[in-house]
Amino acid sequence: MRRILALLGLPLLMVSAGCAQAGSGPAGPGQPTDRHQAFEDRAEAVAQQWRPGAVWTTGYVPLQEPTVLVGDPEFTEETKLAFQAGWYRQQVPLPSGKPGDGTIGFADKELRVPLISATEAYRQLDQGDPPPCPGRPKGPSIPPPADGPDAPVSSEAQVSCVPLTVTDVELGSATVRTTRGEAQVPAWLFTVEEINAVVARVAVAADAIGALPEPVPPTAPVPPELISAQDIESVDGTTLNFRLGVGSCDTEITPLVQEHDHLVVVGGTAVRSTGICDDMLKLEPVTVALRAPLGARPVLDVVSAAPLRLAGN
Repeated sequence: MRRILALLGLPLLMVSAGCAQAGSGPAGPGQPTDRHQAFEDRAEAVAQQWRPGAVWTTGYVPLQEPTVLVGDPEFTEETKLAFQAGWYRQQVPLPSGKPGDGTIGFADKELRVPLISATEAYRQLDQGDPPPCPGRPKGPSIPPPADGPDAPVSSEAQVSCVPLTVTDVELGSATVRTTRGEAQVPAWLFTVEEINAVVARVAVAADAIGALPEPVPPTAPVPPELISAQDIESVDGTTLNFRLGVGSCDTEITPLVQEHDHLVVVGGTAVRSTGICDDMLKLEPVTVALRAPLGARPVLDVVSAAPLRLAGN
């Protein structure tokens, strides 16, 4: 059982990447001329070839990064930068001993797994010291002195990037999206002075974490008008928010979804530019509505056939 749906895209977010140029001329031999039909045919082929292996439904295979925020961090510009970059400083002793096995709670059953120490979790979390960040003022710009606007004013940077301060740590759990749906996963919970949320680092040992299967895309050429999905932004019941990777000169961008009982395939279409295009890629957030809640069903990209991960904060 499947369903295909097209909705209009949302505003664009630009990031540096390779250019995605292609002509929008006639389709090649064996390629559908209708853009929606091209998506539907390839999505059907992706769904038929999906063979994830036993670990997909019996082990622990996360579909998001191992660092998770528990609560609303209420980021400032500086603290968000520090969190995304992994800049931390330790202000409390960390337990170095390896804890006993922990339990991952899935919707249907539990799984016992070995855990790592708080020291190892912090080592994975901390990505080094922040560099200076010139040009990021600490407060409002200094007004010119009373003797006139032409008087010299210091242009020295007033602040540097700062790390997040860890003030406490305890072993707990965090909600993680996995190949078996959302699960309660053992995690070291780091209390951070500068934000309101707790920073959780998954505590599952590496040898207990299953790898995602290698995607097996259809052998047929990808229709040039099809666009690849990059990641999932959020899932809320039947609402699926994801991002398309589009060329900076693409137009008529449309997200598409094909829904099956055991998986969902997403992607999009666009009209490609035939003229000169800059060397940029845009990540466009889009939304589609599913017929039923996503649950534990994987979301596959129509171009690569790869399962999509939940984007980081």
